[in-house]
Amino acid sequence: MTEPNTSCAAFQRVAAIDPDAVAVRSIGGEQSLTWREYADQVRAVAGGLSALGVGRGDTVALMMGNRVEFYPLEVGAQHTGATSFSVYNTLAPEQLRYVFSNAGNRVVICEEQYVERVRGCGAAIDTIVCVDGAPEGTLGVTELMASAADDFDFEATWRAVRQDDIVTLCYTSGTTGNPKGVEITHESLLFEARAFASVLPVEFGDRQTSYLPTAHMADRFTALYLQEVFGTQITAVPDRAQLPAALLDARPTIWGAVPRVWEKFKAAIEFSVANEADPTTKAALQWALDTARRKADARLRDEPLDPALAEEWARADAAVLSKLRAKLGLDQVKWAMSGAAPVPPETLGFFFGLGIPISEVWGMSELTCVASVSPPQQARLGTVGKLLPGLEGALTDDGEFLVRGPLLMRGYRKEPEKTSDALDAEGWLHTGDIITVDADGYLKVVDRKKELIINSAGKNMSPANIENAVKAATPLVGSLAVIGDRRPFTTALIVLDAESAAPYAAQHGLPDSSPAALAADPGVIAAIARGVAAGNATLSRVEQVKRFTILPVFWEPGGDEITLTMKLRRKPIAEKYADEIEALYADRPGGSVHEPTEALDPVVS
Repeated sequence: MTEPNTSCAAFQRVAAIDPDAVAVRSIGGEQSLTWREYADQVRAVAGGLSALGVGRGDTVALMMGNRVEFYPLEVGAQHTGATSFSVYNTLAPEQLRYVFSNAGNRVVICEEQYVERVRGCGAAIDTIVCVDGAPEGTLGVTELMASAADDFDFEATWRAVRQDDIVTLCYTSGTTGNPKGVEITHESLLFEARAFASVLPVEFGDRQTSYLPTAHMADRFTALYLQEVFGTQITAVPDRAQLPAALLDARPTIWGAVPRVWEKFKAAIEFSVANEADPTTKAALQWALDTARRKADARLRDEPLDPALAEEWARADAAVLSKLRAKLGLDQVKWAMSGAAPVPPETLGFFFGLGIPISEVWGMSELTCVASVSPPQQARLGTVGKLLPGLEGALTDDGEFLVRGPLLMRGYRKEPEKTSDALDAEGWLHTGDIITVDADGYLKVVDRKKELIINSAGKNMSPANIENAVKAATPLVGSLAVIGDRRPFTTALIVLDAESAAPYAAQHGLPDSSPAALAADPGVIAAIARGVAAGNATLSRVEQVKRFTILPVFWEPGGDEITLTMKLRRKPIAEKYADEIEALYADRPGGSVHEPTEALDPVVS
């Protein structure tokens, strides 16, 4: 039997495997679709969109939260031959106008709360399909699905889709300028899915959650596209705050997260152990976590596990660690992964010791998501694994990593000059990442090429490496921006984690959990100072943060300081906080400028 060569053909195959199995569900299962119901709705959506004039080569935009209805709408649009894509729900009208104009879509499928924003954005939109209501001038989903022409030939329509057609657009949340629309073909997508699954296996019925925005390529690939190709069951998580409950409910068998989520899980476990009231239970937890830590230390040093320690870990696992995994809802996970940003090796080590080995992945939208990963049993903590089978890698003289292979994007939509800047004449994608490759082919990401900093003594440094070291040491830190380019020593702007603020204030009896109040609180300052010192202990002296300030604000995704995919906008940060940065380098710092708990000597060459 020939392998499907489009996402439509892949979906039709998996939908027929077990039509009565649940394909998509809400938390708790109150709302769900079997594969039969899912396929029926895909057919109806394709017919309705076809009646609106949507066909092969057109584009359809979706703007909604993580919900069950998303799946048949998105997949139905694919079956017309259209390019279906999602936009971030936080986009302002002028941003929507740019994206819609670049994509060329005349149809938007959205929730009622976004209808007026779509209407007011100024793009040439003919039809708005409303998912959860029917405001005047919009089309309801039921009405859409009932509007197919009598002579609509669903089978012929989806079979006319070609492997080199563009299946989706992924708009990169660039740190400067307008986002670029990455064009991904069916062929690239299916290569990506199969190459990925050859390393981290995916099977029909594997359980996964969808909680990142559906415009984020990580969610599109790990939830939507892996489901279409392999038949996974998705639990939609409409609010990130519901993720812990969703994990306990869904018991995923395959699961991934961005580093911040893993760091929060780690902090929650450590907090619960530290605050355990029963002395006997607390002692057992501390023993188990200490055993886990020693196992992780051996792995981080790439040393074989001592037989006595292995035996002790097995006892700790049976008595305690297995219960901690179950408490997280990750006790049935076959493999876990971390991606979208570098994750501290210490965090990976913590979960390895806990019995949840995490494979760190590396990739980008231009590479259809994941380009490198290794199976958990072969993963080397601190690396992002090896290139997927079928890909080639190369390094330029300045250390930039190049990739060539079937999962490369077609290009940036309507931007030939930017496309040629990224894709050279020999078919290499210039990733913009500085990466080292060891003798066994394992990749280690240093930083973005354009973000490396050189201090006044001429030392090259990776700000991301320094930032990760500090973040790993204290869960109170939400974001931080390291400063040091052409400076005599390294400093940092620190922003508290918005989700941790209220719990911290309640735990410490503080009446005000605002960022301004917490940034000035002596207890918070002391905790951050200890965290910076702990992070510094893992860094070379030239990298260590000598001074820091805690900003009295939270940084929101899509704001001035960080993108929707949580990347720092370093140039706008430097401009916006110029006064705070200069204060960090004043001869006699004071006020809001702080130092690590253990003061460091000034950095010298």
